[in-house]
Amino acid sequence: MKKIILYNKLRFIYTAFVLFIFVSCDPDKNDTPPPVVTPVQFAKGADISWLTQMESSGRIFYNSSGTAQECMQLLKSLGMNSIRLRVWVDPAGGWNNTADVVAKAIRAKNLGMKIMIDFHYSDSWADPGQQTKPAAWLAQDFTTLQTSVYNHTFNVLTALKSSGVTPEWVQVGNETNDGMLWPTGKASVNMANFAALINKGYDAVKAVDATIKVIVHISNGHDNSLFRWIFDGLKNNSGKWDIIGMSLYPDPANWSTMNSQCLANINDMIARYDKPVMICEVGMSWDQAATCQSFLTDLINKVKSVPNNKGLGVFYWEPQCYGNWQGYTKGAFDNSGKPTIALNAFN
Repeated sequence: MKKIILYNKLRFIYTAFVLFIFVSCDPDKNDTPPPVVTPVQFAKGADISWLTQMESSGRIFYNSSGTAQECMQLLKSLGMNSIRLRVWVDPAGGWNNTADVVAKAIRAKNLGMKIMIDFHYSDSWADPGQQTKPAAWLAQDFTTLQTSVYNHTFNVLTALKSSGVTPEWVQVGNETNDGMLWPTGKASVNMANFAALINKGYDAVKAVDATIKVIVHISNGHDNSLFRWIFDGLKNNSGKWDIIGMSLYPDPANWSTMNSQCLANINDMIARYDKPVMICEVGMSWDQAATCQSFLTDLINKVKSVPNNKGLGVFYWEPQCYGNWQGYTKGAFDNSGKPTIALNAFN
């Protein structure tokens, strides 16, 4: 009897051992743990390019309790995680030149914020109504102009990188609804030239750091026909971009309609070009704070709803402006220098 019991025990152990070996050697069994997927951080940002000029003029910023606070730190405490900075080539007074941009970018980086750099390729404002060449580039032929775009882009980004700042995103042009560097790069006149100039900026960005994402930025984010015209034109002329950028400035009375149109346009852009979308600029009158909060909350939710994390974020344009600074009235601070409830949408 003892021999039978011992035999059965040994047979059980042998069977278990063979089964273990079989399972362990199963070629279809994958013991490699699944890769860790890092969630994409939704960009909640602000363009604060006027900040150093405002500080120089004596403007002070206050939290809701009335305590003075450094502006970027204040915006971060309100839920913002990203900063956008415009670059001008040779501006009067020096504001928004390379040195000014680097100084602000270092401050943002030290707060742990992501950075977007916005090249205007002008000595002053570039927008749908004006895309004026820098004075130093006016007499250049097309080949030299392309080189200037490349060198300016490369040099600014190299200065940033040398200071320890690598932007997350770079805009090649600002609100280029009809191209840039007029008349040479005016899209309605010569789309191929516009695409070539975009590509020079794109190549310069990637030469500094291939991980930086390049944005082509158009205003009127609700206008699907405009976006199809520009991006079809760029695509047909071998234009290069990583992200489609939009601006959206609705009135208090039409924000809901424009948000819906903007979402439809975002989804169409992604389906048509297989590129994600960033809302690079938004704004509304500072004295419509409650309505602006509703507009922003709805827009942020809509952009977040875009499938596969292809709605990348929302940036408010110069929210820290108050007291009719430079005649701009679409900031999100009140006349006492405190943030309005509009910015609660970013929390």
